[in-house]
Amino acid sequence: MIEPLNAACMHAALAPDLRDRVKSLEVAESLDSTNAALVARAYPDAGCSEVLLAEFQTAGRGRRGRSWLALPGGAICLSLSWTFVQIPRDAGALSLAMGVCVARALKFHGVKDTQLKWPNDILVGGRKLGGILIELRSEPAGPACAVVGIGLNVSLGAALLEEIAALGLPATDLVSAGLADPSRNAIATTVIEACIRGLVQFEQEGLRPFIEEWRTADALQDKAITAYVAEEGVPGIARGIDLTGALLVETPQGLRKFYSGDVTVRGVA
Repeated sequence: MIEPLNAACMHAALAPDLRDRVKSLEVAESLDSTNAALVARAYPDAGCSEVLLAEFQTAGRGRRGRSWLALPGGAICLSLSWTFVQIPRDAGALSLAMGVCVARALKFHGVKDTQLKWPNDILVGGRKLGGILIELRSEPAGPACAVVGIGLNVSLGAALLEEIAALGLPATDLVSAGLADPSRNAIATTVIEACIRGLVQFEQEGLRPFIEEWRTADALQDKAITAYVAEEGVPGIARGIDLTGALLVETPQGLRKFYSGDVTVRGVA
């Protein structure tokens, strides 16, 4: 039986020290995109968040405009907005920090061996469990608002998992990862808490407090990859990330840094 998302239940379950930071927590039956809906709103107050979830997204997006496929009730589609007083250092690495926060939340619920694939994928068993999409808006010499979109597959069913795999993107869900009866409300609440705590820490300290956990979970470490930027494919060996969140790739021409782009593991679809 599919557990409906319940905004009041999630808000009441938030840790007391975080409840006042969440100025609104809403669940929509259907939206084009939770990220797009929050991007269209005014900035929340600094240090506070607005959270929006949807049972179904008609135009859910991943990186580079890819569609996010999920049946109604089969996933967690969540976005939260957060206003920084000013753009934090390492702003380009925010998706990496948020990946660590999601991994922390999943570990709390018993998901073992979560991996993070640069720059924004969440994997279990080498298959994609979810992803993160960051949209950052800023004003000159003023505040910056980040909208953090998180999609997690909960129970997609064999047919949809096969459909996604046919696109060349092997996927998994929390049921396949060993959670027999996952509560979407409980998992979403823990993800919200972990991300808000992470946003506070990131604003103060940048990527540094997250980097060792990210490196431990790095799905690409020492693998033969091809990094793509502006349609250029650069083959090499992944050598982790630096303190700015850049991917380090060992190439025949020397070590290169990639600050954005996509990565495929050679020999793996």
